[in-house]
Amino acid sequence: MKRFEITSVLTGRVKPLGARRTPSGIDKSPIKGPLVFGELGLLGDEQGDLGMHGGVEKAIHHYPFDHYKFWTGILLDEERDYCGPSLQEAGAFGENISTIGLTEKEVCLGDIFHLGTGVVQISQGRQPCWKLNERFGVSMMARQVQETGRTGWYYRVLEDGVVGAGDCLCLKERLAPTWTLGRVTELLYVDVKNFTALSELLELSFLAPNWRRLAERRLTKDAVEDWGPRLDGSQT
Repeated sequence: MKRFEITSVLTGRVKPLGARRTPSGIDKSPIKGPLVFGELGLLGDEQGDLGMHGGVEKAIHHYPFDHYKFWTGILLDEERDYCGPSLQEAGAFGENISTIGLTEKEVCLGDIFHLGTGVVQISQGRQPCWKLNERFGVSMMARQVQETGRTGWYYRVLEDGVVGAGDCLCLKERLAPTWTLGRVTELLYVDVKNFTALSELLELSFLAPNWRRLAERRLTKDAVEDWGPRLDGSQT
C-alpha cells in the first residue's frame, strides 16, 4: 500500500478576490490540529461560487507541493513584479491538502485513499478558471495551469473522518490503473478529438457527472468547447 504524509491541511473563508472583488474562498491557510471532514469537505472551509466549486464531487482539493518549484521558476522569471501569494508554503492554489511525492502522473481517476480516519476517492482533476489569474496577478495563469497539466485534483468523500498535518494518505484501491489524471488531462485539453478514448472514459462508472456531460457532448456534437471564457473571465 502506498503511503504519503499529509504536510498541510488548509481551509479558507470567503473574501473579496482581486480588482473585481469577487467572493472567493481560494485564500486558504494551514490548520493546526485535526479537522473533521464530511461529504461537503473540511469543517470551516468555504467556497464563493457553489455552482463551480465545492459540493459532493469537489469536496476536497489536493494540490501537489511538488509543483511549487516549477511555478516559482516560471513566475519569478517571467513576472518580475510578481506580488501574488507566497510560493514558499502550501495554499497558493487554494488547496485543502498538500503532499510531496504524489502528482497527476501517479494518481488515477477513481483512486480510493484512506485520508486520516476517513476514506476519499479521486473524482476529477481541477479545471482551472480565471480566478487563478486574479489570485496570482498573472493574466495567463489559468491557461498555464491547464496546459502544463499541473492542475491538482478533487476528492469525493466516501467515509467521513478526521485529518491533520502529519497524517497518512494511503492508497486503498485502484479501480482504473490505465486512467492517470495526466492521461485524462491530455485527452480533455490536447488530444481533444480522440473519440475512441472518450468512449472508454465514459465506461467508468465513477466518472464525475460534469466530466461525463463534457465527454458525451463532444461525442454527440463532434466539436470541442471553447475554454477561453473560463480561463480569462471574459463572460463571467
